[in-house]
Amino acid sequence: MRGARFALAALLAATPFGARADAPELLLGMSTVLTGSASDLGEGMRLGVEAGLERANRSGGVHGRRLRLITLDDGYEPTRTVPNMRELIEKDQVLAVIGNVGTPTAIAAVPIAQAAHTLFFAGYSGSDVLRNSPPERYVINFRASYSEEGTAMIDALIDKGGLAPEDIAFFTQSDGYGDSGFRGVMAALRRHGLKDEASVVRVKYKRNTLAVEDAVANLLLAPHTPRAVVMVGTYGPCAKFIRLCRDSGFNPLFMNVSFVGAAPLAAALGKTDARVVITQVVPHPFDVGVPLVAEFQSDLKLRDPGAAPGFTSLEGYIAARVLVRALENIRGEPTRESIVTGLEALGRFDVGLGQELEITASEHQACHRVWPTIMQGGRFVPLDWSGLKALAESEAAP
Repeated sequence: MRGARFALAALLAATPFGARADAPELLLGMSTVLTGSASDLGEGMRLGVEAGLERANRSGGVHGRRLRLITLDDGYEPTRTVPNMRELIEKDQVLAVIGNVGTPTAIAAVPIAQAAHTLFFAGYSGSDVLRNSPPERYVINFRASYSEEGTAMIDALIDKGGLAPEDIAFFTQSDGYGDSGFRGVMAALRRHGLKDEASVVRVKYKRNTLAVEDAVANLLLAPHTPRAVVMVGTYGPCAKFIRLCRDSGFNPLFMNVSFVGAAPLAAALGKTDARVVITQVVPHPFDVGVPLVAEFQSDLKLRDPGAAPGFTSLEGYIAARVLVRALENIRGEPTRESIVTGLEALGRFDVGLGQELEITASEHQACHRVWPTIMQGGRFVPLDWSGLKALAESEAAP
């Protein structure tokens, strides 16, 4: 009898108020990069999503049912994503897939999700591969696209910084991610009157490597020295590229899209005088004046007291909060179909982000805003585009 009482007490302690101990869990899946050169991104997304789900679980879950995330490592390689997706959808029977990291992996994952009529939600990618028009029913995004990030960069470089389209070069990953980012920025350059597209310098590196030496050499040999380099890569190779450029006396503005990861890029760069900008798709993770950011910091500390708030984990947290909001509005048993319908029924809504979001049947990207940041003192801080002219004209120490 005494043992039974202890077992009951343990069960009650482990079950949030309002959650039914016998209720089946609502399972979500994630195939992401937990090992290799981009692992910080996958770890960040997983941490943020779990912090958001645990917030719901502490309040009793969704209609008395706990949420649980099943995460599989794909190493940022599409060949590993395919079996992961099949395992999550067919074996684990997840309700939806959330927060997968990467464009090349998304290219492999999305057809599997679509064939199984399973939601692919809030992928950590701004690729146009995930943004068809009209939208695919089972693909719903949170973040701004690479095209929107690239447009923000180019508008600022030209309108605020005084650069010409020909002053801008590219360093990209040699795959669907790099190609998608390149297309988006080139479209912005054309809108600004780029006359000779063949004159635009683009150098590349291979995914999951640090082999950037040839890219640096080719850029240094370009007939026209760029004043800015738009970078579409991961933090390891981007950091090495920046260091080698500075070691060679090359001093452009280094403009990165959000996928690079601010914290890991800063850590990989270490002390540098390089002028490094990242466009972000979420507010600054230390801006507690934004209500959702304050909640994120509190929930992150509960999930992992040693974790530092980051842009990537904040993005995962927002994705989880949005998905929970949709689940809470579903009447009856949540299904793979009803969760898509529930998200589309959100319409215009506010989660305390300081930015109104929208998801409908015809709008499958919740947010279109871009927040610019710049590296100062080893970390990324908010940047006002109006200061870009002075930044572009400045010279870092040789």
